[in-house]
Amino acid sequence: MKKLQTQLKSVAKNLAALAKKVDALTAELGKVKAAPATKSGKKAKAAPAKAKKAKAVKAAKTVKKAASKRKAAPKRKAATKKAATKKAVTKKAVTRKAVTRKAVTKKAAKAPAKAKKAAGNATVLDAVLDVIKKAKNGANISTLKTKTKLGARQLSNALYKLTKKGVIVAKSRGVYFKK
Repeated sequence: MKKLQTQLKSVAKNLAALAKKVDALTAELGKVKAAPATKSGKKAKAAPAKAKKAKAVKAAKTVKKAASKRKAAPKRKAATKKAATKKAVTKKAVTRKAVTRKAVTKKAAKAPAKAKKAAGNATVLDAVLDVIKKAKNGANISTLKTKTKLGARQLSNALYKLTKKGVIVAKSRGVYFKK
């Protein structure tokens, strides 16, 4: 960016120098037109040559100005395009963040169950299954409640899940055996 600024400054200086030269040439041109033409006509021919140079310099100047304007316009458009793409990217990032936050909260909800499992297989289902495995004649609900220290609702849910998995079987009402 700094290089671009220094280049622009040098171009501006060069344009200013050219403008001064053009002004000087136009002043000389005005003097030549005011002076009477000689018989040989050499000065008369020189004046149109200087006028052509002045016109060429002016044309070059306007071309440079137009070129600089043309160059400046795409940069502005590019800047607006960049701004627009940044806005679009930030909107996408916001929606992605929202999605990832939802996913993280779902994972966080599942994480404690895994933490319990990782801590020596101490889940509710494992505790109930261990008590049933150790019982030779099966385990009834009252022994399961005392040994697992679970409430009636939690115990019944654990028994239901274990029977659905096919790990335990109810031989009679309230008595459970390992399959």
